[in-house]
Amino acid sequence: HVQLVESGGGSVQAGESLRLSCKISVDTPGDYSLAWFRQTPAKEREAVATIFSADGRTSYVDSVKDRFTISKDNAKSEWFLQMNSLGPEDTAKYYCSTERCSYFGTWSLLTGSYTNWGQGTQVTVS
Repeated sequence: HVQLVESGGGSVQAGESLRLSCKISVDTPGDYSLAWFRQTPAKEREAVATIFSADGRTSYVDSVKDRFTISKDNAKSEWFLQMNSLGPEDTAKYYCSTERCSYFGTWSLLTGSYTNWGQGTQVTVS
């Protein structure tokens, strides 16, 4: 059983920053891919960034590279998405997601790779 709780969304002006948090609770210990996705009513859910719980390796989609940073705090069972230089194109509902895994790879940016999702938090940039 996996439980995910997001926080940190809100409304900001273009150029400002937000930090999203996701707290995880799992029954099965192990290594996990920890991910952030986003979705708007007009688009399918898309990956934003992922991080491997075992060693901190990260992966980002091109549209957020150099602006967003994913990080984790294993001791607190949380991971984060620091979003800088936000623009209206970043407006979406953001979801954290996780999947237990034995290796980290390109699969971690695929929506269909995940079965565990948070409830989502809205980010609006105007």
